[in-house]
Amino acid sequence: MKFYKKRANANRISIHDAENRQPVHTESLKAELSENIKLMKELLGYSGDIVIREIRIGPGGRIRAAMCYTEGLVDMKSAQQFIMETLMSDLDYSGPNLLQDMKERILSVGDIQDVTEFGTLFTSLLSGCVILLLDGYSQGFIIGMSGWEGRSVSEPATESVVRGPKESFTENLQTNTALIRRKIKDPNLWLERKQIGRVTKTNVAVMYIHGTVNDKTVAEVRSRLDRIDIDGILESGYVEELIQDETYSPFPTIYNSERPDVIAAELLEGKIAILVDGTPFVLIVPALFISFFHSAEDYYQRADISSFIRILRFVGFFVALLGPSIYIAITTFHQEMLPTQLLISLAGQREGVPFPAFIEALMMEMTFEILREAGLRMPRAIGQAVSIVGTLVIGQAAVEAGIVSAAMVIVVSITAISSFVFPASNMSIAIRMLRFPLMGLAASFGIFGIIIGIIALVLHLCSLRSFGVPYMSPFAPFIVDDLKDTIFRVPHWAMFSRPRLVSQKNVRRGRNKPPKPDTRS
Repeated sequence: MKFYKKRANANRISIHDAENRQPVHTESLKAELSENIKLMKELLGYSGDIVIREIRIGPGGRIRAAMCYTEGLVDMKSAQQFIMETLMSDLDYSGPNLLQDMKERILSVGDIQDVTEFGTLFTSLLSGCVILLLDGYSQGFIIGMSGWEGRSVSEPATESVVRGPKESFTENLQTNTALIRRKIKDPNLWLERKQIGRVTKTNVAVMYIHGTVNDKTVAEVRSRLDRIDIDGILESGYVEELIQDETYSPFPTIYNSERPDVIAAELLEGKIAILVDGTPFVLIVPALFISFFHSAEDYYQRADISSFIRILRFVGFFVALLGPSIYIAITTFHQEMLPTQLLISLAGQREGVPFPAFIEALMMEMTFEILREAGLRMPRAIGQAVSIVGTLVIGQAAVEAGIVSAAMVIVVSITAISSFVFPASNMSIAIRMLRFPLMGLAASFGIFGIIIGIIALVLHLCSLRSFGVPYMSPFAPFIVDDLKDTIFRVPHWAMFSRPRLVSQKNVRRGRNKPPKPDTRS
């Protein structure tokens, strides 16, 4: 036993040791080209997709040079036209300052930067840039020539609308920032770039409208992003979990969307967008509870229609959260609350069912969740058929077998359908999770257990904050002026101010008046 402990302690690697073993290339470029090429090959492990093309430039080919790039990440047509053909043409390279001449006069490319160390060189090389090195100089050039294959702008997969733009973000960060710039053509729309991840070095962009956003919130976002210390960021979900206020709350405190119009609208309210390279989902902070019940289409329809649909969403919210719990509480403890005819019908349906209502609901809810997950993970055409047909077949078979009552199948089905009315999928998941503890409280204490659960839920929601902003604003704290875009939406001419706790400056959005018919003859 002692021998095993000694071996285990000897093989244990501390976090600090692992960090020290992570290679960090801080070496400076050498003046000799052959030595730079040798070091590059060694440090990159002689990777087969790294191309190092040695050429000779100038009259008589007296200057040795090397063009380095990564296969599949570079636009080879542009590199051939603007770099190779230019360098190998018979130009005069006899000036006193060759590097300055090449940067300002010879190379006809828009994005060109100096590089003096291997760390920066490797990051740029593996990001799709072309590296140009010259013999006799301990400095090279980083030339922006990225051009890999990517998905084009298409319709949103998770936030479809009947009326409104039919475009969504892609996995390319530059494309996503351009889509937002097309919506907001204002010089006050500022963008800050960061690289996060010791290994992946993922590009992250922070966008906000200067003069509208709260400067303290911007500083807090910068601080939280700078504190991230991780080897890799592969999706915006990594960033969301690392910077969110509450880790163990089921409610999301950071909003995400793949629609450029939604992100533009949030920026106009004084919020901050966080874009991560490699994912179409953009994060928005701060996020309010009420925002997860709003859809982009709400602002493209008349105010009365949008308000009616929002009311339906809130009804669906309470049905999805409390439907099975109320059924369990009434059938178990409070039968006197039901009309006599309905009570007799339910009693007849439950005759022969061997399980209490709580076990019935638990089995059916778990079955629905498994079918829902199976439908998501299977191919789309098959998944839809499995989720729909499987639900019908299993529900009917369970009733005929006497395992569950028909009323329970109806309640669980209505609950499942109600959970789909939320525009934000992460809020839908939170409601589905909270449904189970509420069912347990209903089975233990009846209606009183549900009331206790609701009170605890409200207290928890009121305690949440998103980057310093109360999560339940404008209900807690209660702000009358901000109620115009919550459960109800007033017409656009009446939405003259931004949320006060979000922006805190430049609150006024416009000075519109209600439209009136022209009475002039």
